[in-house]
Amino acid sequence: MLNLHSFTQAILHIDGDCFFAACEVAKNPALKGKPVITGAERGIVSSLTYEAKARGVTRAMRLSEVKRICPDAVILPSDYETYSLYSVRMFNIVRRYTSEVEEYSIDECFADLTGLQRPLNMSYEKIAAAIKRDLDNELGITFSVGLAPSKVLAKIGSKWQKPSGLTIIPGNSIHKYLGELEVGKVWGIGPKTSAYLNKLGIRTALDFAQKNEAWVKSKMTKPHQEIWQELRGEAVYVVDNERKSDYQSISKTKTFTPASNKSNFVFSQLSKNIENACIKARRHKLETKKIFIFLKSDDFRYYGLEAKLDGPTAVPTEIIRIAKENFGQIFDEKKSYRATGIILMDLVEARSPQLDIFGHVARVQRLFKIFASVDGLAQKYGKHTLFTGASFEAMTIRAHQNERGDKSERQNNLFRGESLRRHLSLPFLGEAV
Repeated sequence: MLNLHSFTQAILHIDGDCFFAACEVAKNPALKGKPVITGAERGIVSSLTYEAKARGVTRAMRLSEVKRICPDAVILPSDYETYSLYSVRMFNIVRRYTSEVEEYSIDECFADLTGLQRPLNMSYEKIAAAIKRDLDNELGITFSVGLAPSKVLAKIGSKWQKPSGLTIIPGNSIHKYLGELEVGKVWGIGPKTSAYLNKLGIRTALDFAQKNEAWVKSKMTKPHQEIWQELRGEAVYVVDNERKSDYQSISKTKTFTPASNKSNFVFSQLSKNIENACIKARRHKLETKKIFIFLKSDDFRYYGLEAKLDGPTAVPTEIIRIAKENFGQIFDEKKSYRATGIILMDLVEARSPQLDIFGHVARVQRLFKIFASVDGLAQKYGKHTLFTGASFEAMTIRAHQNERGDKSERQNNLFRGESLRRHLSLPFLGEAV
């Protein structure tokens, strides 16, 4: 039977409404009530306000189509630096109430409120309402919030009344919500699992939650057994307040416009991605043993290949060399490409390697010392102060031409001492320095 205690655990899920577009409205109130869209630099809709949604605009829609159906749309380039500042402020507001905060993505988080009723002299419902009030008022952005005994139920709650909803799902009311929710809309249940459950006669989340344990263990894998428990109000997933420090893989991708069939230009974009991925790997003291490189054509098809390296490395020149040797297998000059990407796989902790008789390791180690110096210069003068020759075109030619090359407001209004590659670390909305 479902857990009927009101809150054996009190888990909050907070989700920003149309976050990127909402940040643009928050920093420029003159945009309030207008159909605002971000993604000018990509050529497709990245984020949009509810006013734009009401006009028929959807995410990933081409901007040419947006202009046709919503000619008065305000289309802006994405300003990720500002969005990140709003995100930091968001998490810090939540941490006023609890230290148990999991930064799930740039615009959403989980928070564990369990046991805080007496210290804060408020019920869980009032704590949730106070957090939402502070977020809405101080950031000028609305947030949708769900409070429930588990993370899966809290996520259901935050989506229940978008935008700007506060949904409380106590243990004795779980069945009311699950009975109205399609099983495929439960966090963690994908299309294939949903189709499988439908074949077994399960249509709603409640149908699934009411199955007995023996049935679930015989029909479902461990991850979905855990979701079943969470739907019943049994907290399985803990709120992880540790900052991520380990990675299974690191990926970097970049879109450019217009699409190009020039081999040197496309490879230069790939080379820049490789350099960026290696910068992140070195920062976390990681090395890769295997890579996957890919290109995305103008018709949105992907072409890629996997390659093993001679040994673990975070030196971009080694990976660029391997990518160059294999580039011809995925590049076709008859096609035009709009994006490139790299995934560093099989990551391991960087260690001093054992020397080999052929001198390969010694050569890589010398290169590693060179790039350690490059990292030092980047800290002082900005990212990509020095870069490889293979990345020259990508570093010196704007990735987006014409209107898609428009800079964000933050990029167009640099402070003294700043450059496009080196910004000051600034406080935001009263944030303490």
